Amino acid sequence: MLISSLSPFVIEVHQLQGGPAHQDLFNDLHHGWPPGVNWIYGEEGCGKTTLLRLLAGDLSLFSGEIRRPSGGVFWVNLQTPEFDEATVQECLDKLSPLYPGWDKSLLESLTDELSMRAHLNKRLNMLSTGSRRKVGLLAALACGADVTLLDQPFVSLDTASIRIIKSFLNEASDHPSRAWLVADYEVPSDIPLASVLGL
Repeated sequence: MLISSLSPFVIEVHQLQGGPAHQDLFNDLHHGWPPGVNWIYGEEGCGKTTLLRLLAGDLSLFSGEIRRPSGGVFWVNLQTPEFDEATVQECLDKLSPLYPGWDKSLLESLTDELSMRAHLNKRLNMLSTGSRRKVGLLAALACGADVTLLDQPFVSLDTASIRIIKSFLNEASDHPSRAWLVADYEVPSDIPLASVLGL
């Protein structure tokens, strides 16, 4: 269901129940996320990734409703074996047509800033864990979707790359219509947040 233009939220859940392998991690969750950067935090196994996958439609609901924006929801997990043989460029080329707001110039800039230019023609299974994570981040930050879902974006990244991602999120924090939902263990003190949800 598409979200109403009168709602202050970019994406909403009502009476949400769902999870992987018949594990119901949510009991009638009601929540909405406004424009800007929103944080979802909690310990290992509390349902952070599951919630993102439910919002993306990557997992099926047991019951409830998710109201998504017309401008799309971005979610990708490039850590799974199915992507091992694809090159970085092939992954980006496959994702870009799915998002009409894809920003090619931003992608080019981030590719250089995150030192990924030399890796574009390498297969994902040839990359370090950090570089492989950067491929998903390049796509996420350039996608242009109304909602972008980021799952532990700083894991395995070097300090310089973390600084670049945080700088992007700081700029995104005052966007009037788009929302970034970030799931992580702790809430940052150096990024202005539109909302915080603890699981």
